[in-house]
Amino acid sequence: MLPLVSILIPAYNAERWLRSAIVSALNQTWPRREVIVVDDGSTDNTVAVAQAYESSGVKVVSQRHSGASAARNRALALSQGDYVQWLDADDVLAPDKIERQLTCPEIREDPWTLGSSAWGFFYRDPSQTILNPTELWSSLAPGEWLYRKCDRNVWMAVETWLVSKQLCDAAGIWNEELLRDNDGEYFCRILRKAKKVHFVPESLVCVRRGVATSISNSSTLSRRKLESIMKSLHCHIDCLLALENSERTKAAGVKMLQRHLIYFYPEHPDLVDEAKRAAASLGGRLIDPELGSYYRVVKKLAGFKVAKRIMFRRRRSYKILGLLKELIAARGERKEMLTV
Repeated sequence: MLPLVSILIPAYNAERWLRSAIVSALNQTWPRREVIVVDDGSTDNTVAVAQAYESSGVKVVSQRHSGASAARNRALALSQGDYVQWLDADDVLAPDKIERQLTCPEIREDPWTLGSSAWGFFYRDPSQTILNPTELWSSLAPGEWLYRKCDRNVWMAVETWLVSKQLCDAAGIWNEELLRDNDGEYFCRILRKAKKVHFVPESLVCVRRGVATSISNSSTLSRRKLESIMKSLHCHIDCLLALENSERTKAAGVKMLQRHLIYFYPEHPDLVDEAKRAAASLGGRLIDPELGSYYRVVKKLAGFKVAKRIMFRRRRSYKILGLLKELIAARGERKEMLTV
């Protein structure tokens, strides 16, 4: 018998996007699947949207608003599958995403192998998804995968993973205390238990851009969210060293701490000190963040905090502008192909 795949969708105030996510789950070419939607106390029509698909076999559960990790844990507890496919309510799976992964013997024959896939961003139309391959788009040992993530500041969307129930059980549940980077922390623990990561380039996930709050808005992050980031950093380093304790992995941990120091500095000196102590334990040393020449002028006029806030806002604007340019270029290429 073919393995059963549980497609788990946490949803909160997602009435605009949820239909697309559910339809992409129901349209999977892999025949044995279950779809579970957990509404996390939405105040819009999310529940009604989900319940419209109950006749198609979708299971819908509601709970008091408790956060994404709690909703994912609820869905996981209800699931019966041999494999778990996570799917955020605003994202979309390509129709053959799961089939492409499970027809690979490397994934299907070894439950301790973690499946990954290609992915990209889109704004409105998933067919306009923009792919941006990184060093993680490869089959790797878990230690090498996590090293590249920490060292080179690259990552994978949560939907790319296809995780066996054995791996989920071994790694434990999602950490409901974390308000930021809960997915990064969770998959560090998954990687720590996995034997290998198998990348399937033909398998695709489409991630909607411009819906979720970006970490680039760190100047407005609450204290609890900043503490969550720090806890996730510790988890990344602990898991990385457990997989490979070497000079290069320690150096990667220091680089990751240095990149994130700007989120804590200078408003939270205790978190700055914690990051510096962590770097020292790895044999490294963090330096106080520096701003570019433009922002140094702003710093003199209005102070470091104001300059930092402007820097993050401009950085986010540049990212959005860059993605829009790529989207326009992709549409232009598509039109040329249609006219040939």
